[in-house]
Amino acid sequence: MFWIIVLAIVVVGFVAWKMRVPILAKILGQDESRINRQLNRRK
Repeated sequence: MFWIIVLAIVVVGFVAWKMRVPILAKILGQDESRINRQLNRRK
């Protein structure tokens, strides 16, 4: 049972990382393009 919980946390974390721009846009109330520029500028 412990491994199922760990696997679920890893999967949710991976999905949140891949969907970070739309999630941040919704939380911050800004355009996705603006957030995408901010994230890409830090690299």
